[in-house]
Amino acid sequence: MDSYHSLVSRIRERSLSTVVIGLGYVGLPLAALVAQAGFQVTGIERKPGRVSSVNRGRSYIEDLTDDDLEPLVRSGRLSATSEFSSISKAGVVAICVPTPLDQNKNPDTSYIEHVIEHSLPEWHRGQLVLLESTTYPGTTEEVILPRLQALGLEVGKDIFLAFSPERIDPGRKDLPLDGIPRVVGGITERCTEVARLFYEQVFTTPVFTVSSPRVAEMTKLFENVFRVVNVSLVNELAQLCERMNIDVWEVIDAAKTKPYGFMPFYPGPGVGGHCIPIDPFFLSWKAREYGFATRFIDLAGQINDGMPSYVVQQITEVLNRHGKALKGSKTLVLGVAFKRGVADTRESAALKVAARLLEQGAVLSYHDPFVPTVPINGHKFDSVQLSAENLSSSDVVVIGTDHSDVDYSLVAECGRLIYDTRNALNGFRGKHIHRLGAPEFAG
Repeated sequence: MDSYHSLVSRIRERSLSTVVIGLGYVGLPLAALVAQAGFQVTGIERKPGRVSSVNRGRSYIEDLTDDDLEPLVRSGRLSATSEFSSISKAGVVAICVPTPLDQNKNPDTSYIEHVIEHSLPEWHRGQLVLLESTTYPGTTEEVILPRLQALGLEVGKDIFLAFSPERIDPGRKDLPLDGIPRVVGGITERCTEVARLFYEQVFTTPVFTVSSPRVAEMTKLFENVFRVVNVSLVNELAQLCERMNIDVWEVIDAAKTKPYGFMPFYPGPGVGGHCIPIDPFFLSWKAREYGFATRFIDLAGQINDGMPSYVVQQITEVLNRHGKALKGSKTLVLGVAFKRGVADTRESAALKVAARLLEQGAVLSYHDPFVPTVPINGHKFDSVQLSAENLSSSDVVVIGTDHSDVDYSLVAECGRLIYDTRNALNGFRGKHIHRLGAPEFAG
């Protein structure tokens, strides 16, 4: 039996082992899901603490509980290691490592390259290799494909290579990972088909196939650029509405009553997380290779990048109107995670606001039920208790992330001066409450 038919047969029987490289917020939930589907899974992770945690059945990802993980570990279907040798026995290898930007905001594929270079001796015929890391169009074909070919393996015959973008929405409780449709694009038709077959064993929703890895890679970027552009639009509109004495939140609520042609997006202190603030730069960088300037996308990024400074400017003006200077003011930031309901602070706009407040001389403290400690401008801060005393003793309270596990009634009642970037205090009234994108003293 040739490599293709042998691999197809073993996937259908779920008799092959799977390796997931990178056990972060993408890799660990995927590894658990594949193990739940009946496959034997080994996770490869460079951080010893994560390896130990997984092997004890302890999750460090908000969207995956110990109750989800522990039975898989106890049954022997899921384990973790820092060694690449397990790849030699695997039929499927999924790469879920970070793809950050360098200091010049160019794509950094060094994590992918490191994985491939250090695991090359373990690759063999009859394997399916999947890249899930968000990256620029062309990465699968330009970074991974040549290295496999250098081993003398014919892709599409001996070994199979495809890209399938992760679509995890951290903190989302109403949409389980296996219920999110997958997009798959392989180097050849057989690559696409075997990848589709594998994901169909794991996910309950349809797997949508596209003609190439580049299409799949562009699909992920388009999804996130769509959000970036629309968030930047509403952030710009919020600034205009403030000047026109119009409440942007009321405008959005009215606009979304239209049953077609409109999708609501909401203003805030900027965008955060690994994907939304970073992905547009993948596309901008790649576009330059083709002599094309992504002006619309770049402008959206500039608007969102400027929101933390704009928020600090508004806080400064609010304090001035109440006879206070930002420098020396006791400032309590509520929420430093990048979004509601998660502990992830990567690229957090609320954290950037906190950093700028500190730079301007504010006496800073923060409360976040998900983030017990965080570094800000080289200083370690611990989350303080959300109490009437801490609220009332602060010159200004800044709502940076609208976590649901916060007593906003207490905040509205005890905060002497409040600047709300998320409309978390919608419905509360008072001249001490100021909201991004709303008229002065609108409450």
